[in-house]
Amino acid sequence: MKHHSPAFEAIKPNIGSSFTCLHFLKNENIKSHVWHYHPEIELIFVGGGSGKRQIGSNISNFSNGDLILIGSNLPHCGLTNENTNNDYEIVIQFSKNFLGNGFWEAPEMQRIFAMLETAKSGIVFGEKVKKALKNKIRTLSELSYLDKLLTFIEILDELAHTKDFKILNAGKYYLQTQKEDNDRINLIFNYVKDNFKNQISLEEVAGLATMTVPSFCRYFKKITNKTFTQFVNEYRITHSLKLLAEQPMSITDICFESGFNNFSYFNKTFKEHTQKSPSQYRKEFSNIMA
Repeated sequence: MKHHSPAFEAIKPNIGSSFTCLHFLKNENIKSHVWHYHPEIELIFVGGGSGKRQIGSNISNFSNGDLILIGSNLPHCGLTNENTNNDYEIVIQFSKNFLGNGFWEAPEMQRIFAMLETAKSGIVFGEKVKKALKNKIRTLSELSYLDKLLTFIEILDELAHTKDFKILNAGKYYLQTQKEDNDRINLIFNYVKDNFKNQISLEEVAGLATMTVPSFCRYFKKITNKTFTQFVNEYRITHSLKLLAEQPMSITDICFESGFNNFSYFNKTFKEHTQKSPSQYRKEFSNIMA
């Protein structure tokens, strides 16, 4: 599959509303292969299921559903596909000024405004918050106009006050540079997404970006705060975590299936990312699930 640039997604608010609230059943919202961005901020709640998320340059797994806030123009893929086994997915999209230009200047809104700025790096919320807000988010689309708006502000306020969250992209990963940069980095991300199981040479990927290898290495580090090798390894390790948790494959098979062609390098890289060996990880995961 060829990718030339991230898809720009045009978003229109629901009729009679200042923001969009979409309710999808099971795997109805399959966009896991569509790398896209939009100026609107997006709050996504996945009810149940597990899968992989790629938000900016961060690749990670989620299990038992997900609750994530994606800031303005932060490229990402859809969270659900036919293998996620989620029950439903709620997607809320809103522009920064959906309530007018001066709204966030009100003292009561300062904390929410700060959270929306932080969301430019992507925020994932923990189990406690997911559980607490599940019903509110799930029933949001059924409420009448004003109730829907007030409940949504309540949800944002609760999210802004919790400490149960993690920022996904360290440093400043805001792809708000020139369009040419956006297209180039997204082309690279999609190439890794499609080819991480094979060997990817720096020459190959620098050629894709129409750059020399040294220029490409500097450029990639500047945009993502990671070397290209770190980025590819992170993608491969994330894939291996999913296989260790879900497939009865041998660890050697998982190593090769995840794109590593050297077992000791796989073990070493796995330990750097997780502070555990693959067998320890699998054992601990099966104890949790038992």
